[in-house]
Amino acid sequence: MAAPFGKFCPRLSSRLSPSFQAERCTMPKVSACLCSQQATSPSAEGVRTDPLKPAQPEFVESREDFKWVERLIPRHQIPPIPEHPNYPTPCGWVPPRDPPPDLPYSVRRSRFCHIPVYQRFRKGGSRKQTVIAHIEGDIWALEKELEKFLPAIIGRNPAIQVNEVARKIVVKGLVMEEVKKWLLEKGF
Repeated sequence: MAAPFGKFCPRLSSRLSPSFQAERCTMPKVSACLCSQQATSPSAEGVRTDPLKPAQPEFVESREDFKWVERLIPRHQIPPIPEHPNYPTPCGWVPPRDPPPDLPYSVRRSRFCHIPVYQRFRKGGSRKQTVIAHIEGDIWALEKELEKFLPAIIGRNPAIQVNEVARKIVVKGLVMEEVKKWLLEKGF
């Protein structure tokens, strides 16, 4: 049987009509019995016999399948530069000169063996720059040689910014292909 609403909220029960109180505003009666459940013991399948031995999944050691795992492990060294019968390759790649050129600076290749000269667009594409990265040695000597080389290409003295800490040179304008060819001719 349900208890009348007025029992729980006496102020509201005086304002409501008796028929509304009897039909609509009744709350279910809560029984005061305690429900108990009998504890059951776990099945023998899931119980460990030795409590000190950690539960570990079973596994199989296979040396044949390790070749698939070995491909996923990162290498600690960069693989050697591949040998090709003729250069440049169909994609235009050329290896660095061996031995390296005897200059006070060097431009180290990227980890994919490409010359690290990149285009950069700033201010919504209105500022175009060419970035030469991975410079080692005398960065100022490279900047002086770029100042001699670039006026013939762009028709004016280039605006060059040297970042000694990051070992980069930023050139105003898009001269990426010309600088890459120039660095390849030098042997980088």
